[in-house]
Amino acid sequence: MSERTVYEYAVVRVVPRVEREEFVNVGVALYCRKQRYADVKIHVDETKIKALYADIDVSMIKEHLDSFRRICIGDKHAGRIASLDQPERFRWLTANRSTLIQCSATHPGMCVSAEQTHDELFNKLIL
Repeated sequence: MSERTVYEYAVVRVVPRVEREEFVNVGVALYCRKQRYADVKIHVDETKIKALYADIDVSMIKEHLDSFRRICIGDKHAGRIASLDQPERFRWLTANRSTLIQCSATHPGMCVSAEQTHDELFNKLIL
Protein backbone atom coordinates (compact mmCIF):
# COMPACT_ATOMS: atom_id res chain seq x y z
CA MET A 1 0.00 0.00 0.00
CA SER A 2 1.34 3.43 -0.94
CA GLU A 3 1.66 6.19 1.60
CA ARG A 4 -0.87 9.01 1.50
CA THR A 5 0.38 12.55 1.86
CA VAL A 6 -1.07 16.04 2.23
CA TYR A 7 -1.67 18.29 -0.77
CA GLU A 8 -3.27 21.70 -1.26
CA TYR A 9 -5.21 22.99 -4.23
CA ALA A 10 -7.04 26.09 -5.39
CA VAL A 11 -9.37 26.67 -8.33
CA VAL A 12 -8.08 29.28 -10.79
CA ARG A 13 -10.75 31.69 -12.01
CA VAL A 14 -11.11 34.34 -14.68
CA VAL A 15 -13.03 37.36 -13.41
CA PRO A 16 -13.78 39.46 -16.51
CA ARG A 17 -15.39 42.32 -14.58
CA VAL A 18 -14.20 42.36 -10.98
CA GLU A 19 -16.92 44.77 -9.88
CA ARG A 20 -19.60 42.20 -10.83
CA GLU A 21 -17.90 39.36 -8.91
CA GLU A 22 -18.74 36.87 -11.68
CA PHE A 23 -16.16 34.29 -12.66
CA VAL A 24 -15.42 31.23 -14.78
CA ASN A 25 -13.33 28.39 -13.40
CA VAL A 26 -10.40 27.80 -15.77
CA GLY A 27 -7.90 25.72 -13.84
CA VAL A 28 -6.65 23.93 -10.76
CA ALA A 29 -3.35 24.72 -9.01
CA LEU A 30 -2.04 21.90 -6.84
CA TYR A 31 0.93 21.73 -4.48
CA CYS A 32 2.24 18.67 -2.63
CA ARG A 33 5.35 19.32 -0.53
CA LYS A 34 6.29 15.70 0.12
CA GLN A 35 6.13 14.76 -3.58
CA ARG A 36 7.75 18.06 -4.64
CA TYR A 37 4.86 18.66 -6.99
CA ALA A 38 3.54 22.07 -7.99
CA ASP A 39 1.61 22.65 -11.19
CA VAL A 40 -1.53 24.19 -12.60
CA LYS A 41 -3.77 22.69 -15.27
CA ILE A 42 -5.68 25.19 -17.38
CA HIS A 43 -8.62 25.02 -19.80
CA VAL A 44 -10.15 28.25 -21.11
CA ASP A 45 -13.76 27.99 -22.26
CA GLU A 46 -14.01 31.13 -24.39
CA THR A 47 -17.78 30.83 -24.76
CA LYS A 48 -18.34 30.93 -20.99
CA ILE A 49 -15.96 33.86 -20.51
CA LYS A 50 -17.47 35.86 -23.38
CA ALA A 51 -20.94 35.21 -21.95
CA LEU A 52 -19.88 37.29 -18.94
CA TYR A 53 -18.09 39.98 -20.94
CA ALA A 54 -18.26 39.84 -24.74
CA ASP A 55 -15.44 42.36 -25.31
CA ILE A 56 -12.81 40.58 -23.25
CA ASP A 57 -9.44 39.86 -24.84
CA VAL A 58 -9.20 36.08 -24.51
CA SER A 59 -5.66 35.99 -25.94
CA MET A 60 -4.54 38.30 -23.11
CA ILE A 61 -6.18 35.98 -20.57
CA LYS A 62 -4.36 33.00 -22.06
CA GLU A 63 -1.04 34.87 -21.82
CA HIS A 64 -1.67 35.67 -18.14
CA LEU A 65 -2.63 32.05 -17.44
CA ASP A 66 0.51 30.85 -19.22
CA SER A 67 2.57 33.11 -16.94
CA PHE A 68 0.66 31.75 -13.93
CA ARG A 69 1.60 28.19 -14.92
CA ARG A 70 5.22 29.06 -15.67
CA ILE A 71 5.56 30.65 -12.23
CA CYS A 72 3.89 27.65 -10.59
CA ILE A 73 6.32 25.14 -12.12
CA GLY A 74 9.34 27.38 -11.44
CA ASP A 75 10.28 28.17 -15.04
CA LYS A 76 13.57 30.06 -14.72
CA HIS A 77 12.50 32.43 -17.52
CA ALA A 78 9.26 33.43 -15.76
CA GLY A 79 10.74 36.14 -13.54
CA ARG A 80 11.69 36.59 -9.90
CA ILE A 81 8.62 35.01 -8.38
CA ALA A 82 9.24 31.80 -10.34
CA SER A 83 12.64 31.54 -8.62
CA LEU A 84 11.05 31.25 -5.16
CA ASP A 85 10.73 27.78 -3.65
CA GLN A 86 7.56 25.76 -4.32
CA PRO A 87 5.59 26.69 -1.20
CA GLU A 88 6.31 30.40 -1.64
CA ARG A 89 5.30 30.29 -5.32
CA PHE A 90 2.09 28.44 -4.53
CA ARG A 91 1.19 30.84 -1.70
CA TRP A 92 1.94 33.88 -3.88
CA LEU A 93 -0.19 32.56 -6.74
CA THR A 94 -3.14 31.61 -4.52
CA ALA A 95 -3.15 34.77 -2.38
CA ASN A 96 -6.35 36.83 -2.39
CA ARG A 97 -6.37 39.56 -5.01
CA SER A 98 -8.83 41.67 -6.95
CA THR A 99 -7.64 41.11 -10.51
CA LEU A 100 -8.63 39.38 -13.73
CA ILE A 101 -7.07 36.08 -12.59
CA GLN A 102 -8.04 34.96 -9.06
CA CYS A 103 -7.99 31.77 -7.02
CA SER A 104 -10.49 30.18 -4.69
CA ALA A 105 -9.60 29.53 -1.10
CA THR A 106 -6.91 26.86 -0.72
CA HIS A 107 -8.26 23.41 0.14
CA PRO A 108 -6.30 20.52 1.71
CA GLY A 109 -6.54 16.84 0.95
CA MET A 110 -4.70 13.52 1.12
CA CYS A 111 -3.37 11.67 -1.91
CA VAL A 112 -1.09 8.85 -3.00
CA SER A 113 -0.20 10.50 -6.32
CA ALA A 114 -0.31 14.30 -6.56
CA GLU A 115 -0.32 14.14 -10.36
CA GLN A 116 -3.24 11.70 -10.49
CA THR A 117 -5.17 13.70 -7.90
CA HIS A 118 -4.50 16.86 -9.91
CA ASP A 119 -5.95 15.20 -13.03
CA GLU A 120 -9.02 14.06 -11.08
CA LEU A 121 -9.68 17.51 -9.63
CA PHE A 122 -9.17 19.16 -13.02
CA ASN A 123 -11.64 16.79 -14.69
CA LYS A 124 -14.18 17.22 -11.89
CA LEU A 125 -13.96 20.99 -11.38
CA ILE A 126 -12.99 22.40 -14.78
CA LEU A 127 -13.91 20.10 -17.67
